[in-house]
Amino acid sequence: MRRLITFGRLEVASFTHSAVYLALLACAFIAGNPQPETFILGLAHGLIWIAMSLICILAARLRVIPFWLAVTVAVLGGLGPFAGSIGFVLAGRRNGPRGSRSVPFRTRYS
Repeated sequence: MRRLITFGRLEVASFTHSAVYLALLACAFIAGNPQPETFILGLAHGLIWIAMSLICILAARLRVIPFWLAVTVAVLGGLGPFAGSIGFVLAGRRNGPRGSRSVPFRTRYS
């Protein structure tokens, strides 16, 4: 399971979730709430948030990401997934160079 759930893949998923949410906000507030676009983006945001929450909790248990990052994604991700994306950037910077990011927190917890 640890091969499938990596820090880099979760980071890409988090940034994708932020992009979907930004599109939802733009569609709802700037474009005048057109339907079904707003519904589709809202549904996508909700489903991605649920999936990200469950996968990040599992990733924290597998020690792929730190617990605080999983909580940030799960708790704040429904209201603003930008917090999770910022959390991934901060966690990546704490760990060191980009080349060592496949399993960044294994050495810290092992």
